[in-house]
Amino acid sequence: MSEEERERLAREKVQRQVNEKAGVGDAAFPGGGTLLTEPILVVNQKTKIIELTNEYEVMDREGTRLGAIREVGQSTAKKVIRALTKFDQYLTHRYEIVDASGAVMLSMTRPAKVFKSTMVVSDAAGAEIGRIVQENMIGKIHFGLEAGGTSLGSINAENWRAWNFNIKDPAGEELARITKTFEGIARTVFTTADNYVIHLHRQLTDPLRQLVIAASVGVDTALKQDSRGLN
Repeated sequence: MSEEERERLAREKVQRQVNEKAGVGDAAFPGGGTLLTEPILVVNQKTKIIELTNEYEVMDREGTRLGAIREVGQSTAKKVIRALTKFDQYLTHRYEIVDASGAVMLSMTRPAKVFKSTMVVSDAAGAEIGRIVQENMIGKIHFGLEAGGTSLGSINAENWRAWNFNIKDPAGEELARITKTFEGIARTVFTTADNYVIHLHRQLTDPLRQLVIAASVGVDTALKQDSRGLN
């Protein structure tokens, strides 16, 4: 198969995810061509039988690559722990959100935890932007979006298995949706790959925009470390 054919099939797969599996219609606003400015994002995890580090590609609704999410700072010892035990979920995890050229746009750190998770979101220089804070452990999981001690909104699971989420502002207005898409039972059972579509309903300003994007692309990594059974 030629490179052009592989690229065509990859784009068609992304478009099916958006249009058929997530049921997303027209975009609410024009995209700016970057990970932080597109109204619709597709996040697809790289398929692995045994997952030792999380890696995701981020694309627009047409399948154009906008960037990636990558786990960083994984030592050999941590990879062994992850492969052989479930203790890994209690350790610190660090991620970078990079653009198509590989430049860091945002970073996320989930400090070591016992029960509830907190994801610290920072800019490219390492300055803290805000936090994504888990607020419950039982029932439909939800997280608060905070900056400077002020609540900017929440990200809320719509079912107990945490497959789909809505993101709302403090007044309860929906800002965005996250829809998990599936590639078939064999792929779901025998690999660790998770794919989902993010749909922003309106343009947002920073730091809310940065937190919403981080929450959208980072919710799967946060939940995966909390419980393998949620994903």
